[in-house]
Amino acid sequence: MVFDADSKNAGVVEEYDIGGNNVDTIRSSAMGGTQNDAQDMHRMGKKQELRRNFRMISIIGFVCILQSTWESSLLSAYFGLFNGGTAGVIWMTVITWLFIMAMIASLAEMASMAPTAGGQYHWVSEFAPKSCQKSLSYIVGWSTSLGWASGIPACAQMLSGLVVGMALLVNPEAQIGSLWHVTLIMFLWLFLMIGFNIFLAQHLPVAEGIILVLHVFAFFAFLIFFWTMADRSPADEVFTTWTNGGEWSSMGVSALVGLATPLWCFIGPDAGAHMSEELKDASAVLPKAMIWATFFNGILGIAMMITFVFCGGALDSVLDSPTGVPVLQAVYNASGSVAGTVVMGIFLVILTFFAAVSVCASASRQIWAFARDKGLPFSAWIEYVRPGWDIPVNSLLVCLGVSLVIACINFGSDVTLNAIVSISNAGLIFSYIISIGCVRLKRLRGEPLLARRFSLGRWGGFVNDLALVFLIVAFVFSFFPMTPNPAPVDMNWAILMFGVLGIVATITYFVSAKHSYVAPVSLVKQD
Repeated sequence: MVFDADSKNAGVVEEYDIGGNNVDTIRSSAMGGTQNDAQDMHRMGKKQELRRNFRMISIIGFVCILQSTWESSLLSAYFGLFNGGTAGVIWMTVITWLFIMAMIASLAEMASMAPTAGGQYHWVSEFAPKSCQKSLSYIVGWSTSLGWASGIPACAQMLSGLVVGMALLVNPEAQIGSLWHVTLIMFLWLFLMIGFNIFLAQHLPVAEGIILVLHVFAFFAFLIFFWTMADRSPADEVFTTWTNGGEWSSMGVSALVGLATPLWCFIGPDAGAHMSEELKDASAVLPKAMIWATFFNGILGIAMMITFVFCGGALDSVLDSPTGVPVLQAVYNASGSVAGTVVMGIFLVILTFFAAVSVCASASRQIWAFARDKGLPFSAWIEYVRPGWDIPVNSLLVCLGVSLVIACINFGSDVTLNAIVSISNAGLIFSYIISIGCVRLKRLRGEPLLARRFSLGRWGGFVNDLALVFLIVAFVFSFFPMTPNPAPVDMNWAILMFGVLGIVATITYFVSAKHSYVAPVSLVKQD
């Protein structure tokens, strides 16, 4: 045994077997990792506990399916059409994609430096100024955990809306669609999503590859269907019609409020980073997978958004559909077939379900990593990984419990639930701003960055700046309501909830976590 006595991690022991082989390297190899994976885990002071089942194609599939960009463009187009119109939702989607590419490139570079399930809070811990490494990484850890955890019931709510919409399409007189109906269906989806992650986890990489094929196949199915079956709007009308549905002070403000649609289409590209401890040769494969997944998803998403608004998706009769799901009404209007519409709807249900499964996986790994560094209550229980299972079951159960509690709010008010799940965007965007901001500060100070297998080179500062400008604007407008001066029932209460949770996290840090939380940088071997 050799003691690392010259580093900040003094007292940490490097173990060797009787043949002189490093135990960390042996464990990494046994769990499907490479020498580079072992070196990365060793440098970060982490033990390899999860099996590295993911490869390039499966991790690209994971990120693509989680983002579900073209599916989300169909399911969430209403917000962008209401504030922005057909021109607004198209051009804001294109602009968002370009800036998101700058953001994902920035995150990919950090993921190559430190490929860990902790993601943003770990990067902040290593890259922030020394005076605030511990406190800032703790707050970012809470923000990221909150963002991912609140995204799970958001997916369940979307799935429930699709099921209710198809039921109403088949039988318009059906007494279904009340809050308690939707909430109970949400419960079912939540159990299925978490159950898949627990009992079929070993099949997740294969499933992601298969669903990636369906993701592409269904895209062309919807694309061909709309262009061949639906009536088309004039091109000059689609690309030039701006709508200020919220009656904001200017069209520009209205379009920025409508960012909710493109943001929902692209949010969560850090998901791959949270799966990095289950990816073979993560420091090289992960950055490429994150960038290629977002690049291809962007092309599919923009093409589908243009198709949808061209082919009747922006009609008032579609947006005000009694099914509550505009895309179902648009398909029905074009085909005139209830059975055909249901089949197309089933495609969306399957793809959205596996997107939700991916969200659960990413959220559980983030929470597990944060608990591993003692950032959560009952961390010892949450971080436990049962030998032979090789998955963080306890953190998945935490995700289930939190999601069920949030979903229960839907019994009283779907407006309140919508406000809570909208925090998902804000929490993740906040974590992106702080982590990218820390790297940008190091570049401004001329401080060296960690060795990495993917580098932005001399363009790093410019790319970081593009990402930060967009993220700050997106963060501010993620808290805006649909219309100015809203009634309390229409208010976006996400700003209040985010602020309260931020205050609670800060108080918790100074009361207890300041002594119990183990900042990741304190475990890093500096040699």
